[in-house]
Amino acid sequence: MIRLFVGLGNPGAEYEATRHNAGFWWLDALAASLKTRLVPERAWQALAARVALPSGPVWLLEPMTFMNRSGVSVAALARFFKIAPDEILVVHDELDLAPGEAKVKFGGSAAGHNGLKDIHGMLGTQDFWRLRLGIGHPGVKDEVVNYVLRKPSGADREAITKAIDQSLGASELLIAGAMDKAQARIHARPPRPKPPRPTAPPIVPAVPTVPDVPAVPAAATNPAVPADRGAGATPPLPKEPA
Repeated sequence: MIRLFVGLGNPGAEYEATRHNAGFWWLDALAASLKTRLVPERAWQALAARVALPSGPVWLLEPMTFMNRSGVSVAALARFFKIAPDEILVVHDELDLAPGEAKVKFGGSAAGHNGLKDIHGMLGTQDFWRLRLGIGHPGVKDEVVNYVLRKPSGADREAITKAIDQSLGASELLIAGAMDKAQARIHARPPRPKPPRPTAPPIVPAVPTVPDVPAVPAAATNPAVPADRGAGATPPLPKEPA
């Protein structure tokens, strides 16, 4: 089971809405769902909360040591409460996933993430769980530092929020240690919207046809024209004098 949830980020209002603080966003949402509040804990140099559950206590932790010293807080709390590395889930921003994607992973390298590097160094092992929240990549390696310390676009923030909501739906499975089921739920893609049904073309009422009317001779419509002066008639020749 997961006994310690860690969200990574940087303290301070200037970093609050930046991509690098996606781990904080997730942990704040988890605290709200568990109806608890993170409070400063000097012993752990962090914001922390303890939640009493039927399965046992669960800790929530946001290190206030800045990203590259996150391991100080994590190791101090884990050692004091005898929490094993494989009972820890670290939530962090992930450059190699697009905004809106989330992946659960056990162990492996830090892939350049300074927070993960420090946790690895302080725990002495890479064998802890990670929840990777996609933030996208700037496309140029030299831009990574500036990119993670900037706010995402409105569309990207909305996509990250949706990924947070979906992964939070697996929090009970994570706490219970049902990691395969949790992975399946977190990795599931949302169903594609169904295409709209084709609408039937409007019914146009038929226009009644008018029967052909036979042509009327000119004499029938004009009394001044003699009946024998119809179309094509030849006028009579004048008589010669006797």
